[in-house]
Amino acid sequence: MFDALGLTCMICWCMMLFCPLHANLQCMGSGTQEFPISNLTLNRRRMELSWQSSKNFSSYECTMATNFGHRQIKVKNKMCRFEVEDSVPLYRGAVFTITVLKISISKICRFIPEGINGSAIENFSCVIYDISLMNCTWQAGRNAPGDTQYFLYWQNSRDDDQVECELYTKDENDRNTGCKFQNVTIKDKTTYFLVNGSHKAFLIQFYDNYTKLYTIERLPPPLNVTANCTSNPGGCIITWQHPLLSHVENADCFEYEINIQNKDKTPKEKKDPPVIVAENKYEFQSYNARKKNILKIRARGKRRCSVNRKWGEWSDSIEIGGEKDYFIFVILLLIAVGTILVTLLHYCLCKRYCSSKRILPPIPQPRDKLDIPAEEDIQTENVLLSQKSCTEEVTMIEEMT
Repeated sequence: MFDALGLTCMICWCMMLFCPLHANLQCMGSGTQEFPISNLTLNRRRMELSWQSSKNFSSYECTMATNFGHRQIKVKNKMCRFEVEDSVPLYRGAVFTITVLKISISKICRFIPEGINGSAIENFSCVIYDISLMNCTWQAGRNAPGDTQYFLYWQNSRDDDQVECELYTKDENDRNTGCKFQNVTIKDKTTYFLVNGSHKAFLIQFYDNYTKLYTIERLPPPLNVTANCTSNPGGCIITWQHPLLSHVENADCFEYEINIQNKDKTPKEKKDPPVIVAENKYEFQSYNARKKNILKIRARGKRRCSVNRKWGEWSDSIEIGGEKDYFIFVILLLIAVGTILVTLLHYCLCKRYCSSKRILPPIPQPRDKLDIPAEEDIQTENVLLSQKSCTEEVTMIEEMT
């Protein structure tokens, strides 16, 4: 009994977790004749609409109309298959019409998602970054019960299998509100996203979306940005390489926005407008070596390429200009060096040719007469006698004359 109960619960869980392959359609007919078209069935996983016909008509026209667009194809059998590239989301409902060409007979069927209104997720968005990583986020439906759980599936192309998220991010109620993918390969095909909701007691509406992955890729900055500047003539040659992407190697698929601003300008001053170029080279002719400028570049894809048209990330800022006038510094340096050399030369000359005694003669000290040696007294007496003799001789010569 318990095994049967467990199996029943598992089946119910799977029915709520995985959306039914075939959706119920509410149909009505038009025209005066009896409706030969019946039993319309929609396989929304494969976007196939099939039906039965009591008559053998040669051709049909299938129309799908939603809030997101209108699709129309012609077939010769009793099945229409809308290609992924032509598909539109169905989570808000759709109207399918089967018309027999050349005859006024048509069958109109409306597809209305089952579940509590407002229980599907909201604000679904995904972004690819760092070449191969993808992050998807969403919010729980505003009318969904608090214990509703959500599961994300995606299909990179119709040829690939549908894959469930392996790494969910959760909110405070332990509900899945995001998913992180690794090793994502961007193909030039439409990718299908499906988020199913499950609850133990209520049906939860699904959410689906079609997108090309390159349109949600956040472009990395350009590589190897360099600026070669000259003062005479004034100008800068700025070069770089295109952003590194996994699915694009053609450098002609990008255009670039170059932003050069004067660093000395205040925030209130008008900024210089950016420049958009289609090459990996730009000549900045307004270069002034004395003004300091900030250079940064970002990229986006051209319309003819499978590259996101939104501007990507800015490159790291590079400073150009702001060179100082070294002439004054050189003059001051020469003056300082000359002063030092003259001082050293003067010092050397004085040391070589000048005596310290001549420059700073010693101050004589008073001596005690009692301490004069005898020899010095004798020499002094001899000097005095010699002077006296000379004086007498001079006197005698004067008298004789």
